[in-house]
Amino acid sequence: MNALMVFYILGHVLRIEGVFMLLPALTGLIYQESNGLYFLYMALFLFFIGFLLSFKRPENTTIYLKEGCVITALSWISMSYFGALPFYFTGEIPSLLDAIFETVSGFTTTGASILPDPEALCHATQFWRCFTHWIGGMGVLVFLLAIIPMSGGSNINIMRAESPGPSVGKLVPKMRQTAGLLYLIYFFLTALEVLFLVVGKMPLFDSICTSFATAGTGGFGVYRDSMASQTAYLQWVVTIFMILFGVNFNFYFFLLYRHFKKAFKMSEIRAYLAIIIASVTIITVNTINIFGNVLTGVRHSAFQVASIMTTTGFASHDFDMWPEPSKVILVILMFIGACAGSTGGGIKVSRFIILYKSIRKEMKSYLHPKSVSKLTMDGSPIEHDVVRSVNVYFITFMILFTASVFFVSFDNKGLITSFSAVSATINNIGPGLHLVGPTQNYAGFSDFAKIVLSFDMLAGRLELFPLLMLFNPKLYFSKPIFSHKAN
Repeated sequence: MNALMVFYILGHVLRIEGVFMLLPALTGLIYQESNGLYFLYMALFLFFIGFLLSFKRPENTTIYLKEGCVITALSWISMSYFGALPFYFTGEIPSLLDAIFETVSGFTTTGASILPDPEALCHATQFWRCFTHWIGGMGVLVFLLAIIPMSGGSNINIMRAESPGPSVGKLVPKMRQTAGLLYLIYFFLTALEVLFLVVGKMPLFDSICTSFATAGTGGFGVYRDSMASQTAYLQWVVTIFMILFGVNFNFYFFLLYRHFKKAFKMSEIRAYLAIIIASVTIITVNTINIFGNVLTGVRHSAFQVASIMTTTGFASHDFDMWPEPSKVILVILMFIGACAGSTGGGIKVSRFIILYKSIRKEMKSYLHPKSVSKLTMDGSPIEHDVVRSVNVYFITFMILFTASVFFVSFDNKGLITSFSAVSATINNIGPGLHLVGPTQNYAGFSDFAKIVLSFDMLAGRLELFPLLMLFNPKLYFSKPIFSHKAN
C-alpha cells in the first residue's frame, strides 16, 4: 500500500477541514460569541497537523482502489474526531463520545442526534453542526479533487470509494473538472434553496442552516420540533429540495449540457419519482382520519416520504403516531433510499433495479434454460462486475445490519427501537420509531450502542467496504507476489 500517499492526502483533508472551521469561527465573531474561538483554535491546529502530513509530495502518487478505500475511511474518521472537539471543548456537549456521535451523524448526513434541544446551542456551534451535513453530502474528497491538482487517472479510485452507488464514472474527461462540476451544481441548488426560504420569511441564519441540512440530506434542524412549526410554504420548499438533492447528479449534468433525452431516459430517476408518488398517495389515504384535510395530508405525506426516502430525516409531523401501514411504508423507504450519485443514503434505487432485473433474468432461465440474455439499464449493458458487486453489497449489508441489531439489543430498548435505530443509522436517515422517533433522540443509548451506531453511520455513508477494509489484516501485512520495474 502506498502509505505516503495516504498520509499526504489525509494532510490535505485536515487542512480543508481547518478552512471549513473558520466559518463557524466567523459566525461566532458576527454574533459576538466566545465559543467561536474554539473553532479558530481547532482550525489553526488542523492547519499545523495537515501541513506536517502534506508538506512534501510523495514520488509515487499512484492510488489504487485499496488506497482509495483507506484514504476515504481514515479521512472520515479523522474529520469526525477533530470536528467533534469544539463541541466538547465548549461544554455544549459535555461527553466526548456524544460529541463524536453527533459529528459522525453530521458528516455522514444521518441526522441522528443526542441533543434534546438544538435551539439551546450558540450560533457558531449550530452553524458547524449543520455545515457538517453540507460538507459530508457531496464528500470532502470530491472537494479536494476539485481544488487541488492531482496527477494520474487513478484518482478516480478516490471518488469511487467515497461516492454513493454501485458505480462511479467521469462526467467530463478530467476528474478535476468532474469534481468541480458536481460542486458547482451542489452549491447552486443550496443557494437557490436559501433564496426560497428567505422569501418565505425564514431568518437568513436559519435558512442557511436548513439548506445545509437539506442539501446534504442530513436533517439536523435548528428548531427543536424540526420543521413541524414552519409554514406550509416552507415545508413545501424543503420537500421539493429534498427530492431534488436525492436525484442522481448525472441528471443535472445532462440538463446542463442540454442532453434532455439522456436525462429523462434514466430509469433510476423514473423509478425514484414513481416510488415517491405511490408512497405519498397510499399514506395520504391511510392518514386521512388524522389530518381531516386532503391538502394537509398530501403536504405532510409528501414531506415525510421525501425526508425518509432521501434519508434527510426532517419531520413535519410525528409519524410515529401514524397508522401501521404508513409506518411500514416509511421503514421500507429507509432501505430503498435515494438515487446513486446523489447526496442521499440508503441502499439506492439503482441497486434495487439491478436486483429486480437479475431476478427476472433468473426466472427466465428456469423457463428457457438455454437462452442467453444480457441485463441492460437505460439502453446500456450492465456489466457482470456491477451485478456481482450489487449482490455482494446486499449480503454484506444484511450481515452488518443483523449484527448491529443484535449488539444494540443489549440496551433492552425494545425490538422496534433497536431495529429502527440501526435502520435509521446504517441508511443515514436519523429518526426511527418509538424511542428514536421524530420527537425523541439517541441520548438514552449506552456508550457501547453509540459506538455501534456510529460505526453503522460511517459504514452506510461509505458504502460499507471502505470502512470494512480497515479491518482486513492483509491490507497491512501482505506483500506483492510479483515485482515489476518500469523501463
